[in-house]
Amino acid sequence: MYKVAEANQYVVKTGFGVADILVCKKCMVWPGQTAQYFDVTPHNFELSLHAMSVEKLEFLLPAVMTIGPKIELPSLVKYARLMTGRTKSNVPELVKGIIEGETRVIAAGMSMEEIFKDRKAFKENIIRNVQSELDHFGLYCYNTNIKSLQDTPGSEYFSYMRMKTQEGAVNQAKIDVADARFKGDVGEKEKVGLTRQEVGRIEADTVIYENEKKAAISQANARLEARRAEFDRQVETAKIEAKQASSTRQIELQREYEEKRQLAETERLRADVVAKWKAEYEVGVQKANTELYNQQRKADAELFKKQQEAEGMFITAAKAAEAQMKKADAYLYEKQKEAEAISEVMAAQANGLKMLVNAFNGDTNAALNYLMVERGTFQAMAKENANAIKGLNPKITVWNQDGKAQSNPIADIYKSLPPLIDTVREQTGIMPPTWLANMTPNANEVTKSQTLVNGKA
Repeated sequence: MYKVAEANQYVVKTGFGVADILVCKKCMVWPGQTAQYFDVTPHNFELSLHAMSVEKLEFLLPAVMTIGPKIELPSLVKYARLMTGRTKSNVPELVKGIIEGETRVIAAGMSMEEIFKDRKAFKENIIRNVQSELDHFGLYCYNTNIKSLQDTPGSEYFSYMRMKTQEGAVNQAKIDVADARFKGDVGEKEKVGLTRQEVGRIEADTVIYENEKKAAISQANARLEARRAEFDRQVETAKIEAKQASSTRQIELQREYEEKRQLAETERLRADVVAKWKAEYEVGVQKANTELYNQQRKADAELFKKQQEAEGMFITAAKAAEAQMKKADAYLYEKQKEAEAISEVMAAQANGLKMLVNAFNGDTNAALNYLMVERGTFQAMAKENANAIKGLNPKITVWNQDGKAQSNPIADIYKSLPPLIDTVREQTGIMPPTWLANMTPNANEVTKSQTLVNGKA
């Protein structure tokens, strides 16, 4: 037999060929199998729960809950297995027992004040705990509506609470009315006072503003006059500085030229004999420094004279300065070219000396001898030495002792002393002391004395 469930129904089948149970919307029922329809429509359960708070106060909790099977296959299987065999009267009793048990547990842990003021949290706790129990049966709480808490017979707690609330609302309304009247009267007086204060402040600010404007105008005029005086002073200063800059530029160019000329001269001197280069360079530097100092002193005097003569002629001085600077630049360019030519000559000479030294395999002494021979240095030295000894007439005295070996040094000195005295007297004209002059030589002691005059025996 083929069974088809309606929209709010499911079919549960069991028997031959089905391991446990099968929940579906339609199926074929074979011999040895059974099938049954079950309704999944939610139902409303109206309950009046009797609970007790943590203060041991009893109260009634009217509630309406919408509960039905959860439309999920695992939940439908649970519902089909546990609830389809029950009668309709057993289901409300089961649900009521779960709700009452969970509500009593929650209420026992809360005070009456907490339950009354925080009903939302109380409701959420009931739904959460009840749902956790309904999950075991495949049921789902679709909606929960908790009505106002009510007193149990013999208890008037909620009645007194309502009366307290009403009296508090009435008293608060009276306070609000009196407070509104107070604010109105005080506010009116405050506004009148504030109006008068604001008018006075505005009038005072107006007077202050007018005075400040006048002071600002006076300060602006004073600053303008000061700026005019400063501008005039700057113009005069600029004129003087332009004149000084022209003269200073000319001096700097002259000094740069002298420095480059001295550097070129130094390089040229270094190509010759090193000692001569150094001496001439020091002399040239000293002379150049002296000349530069004199020129600077002269330029300073000329500058002072021109400054005294050129007062008040800024335009003319500027043109003259520009022409002078051009002339100085041309002069500098000419001297720079001369210095470059001298530098090239010095570089060529240095390169020639380097090649000459390389030709002698790095032997600088050989290269120096070659240069001295080539330039006639040795001939000039010989000529100068000959001129130095020309005209001399030396006297030379030679004596000996017949070739005998000297055996007594003291005696030998004594024997050689008289001939020495005669030689000194003849060649220098200096007379010895009397006691020394009376000493005469013995003919047996001095065997030979020979005087050479002008190289002749």
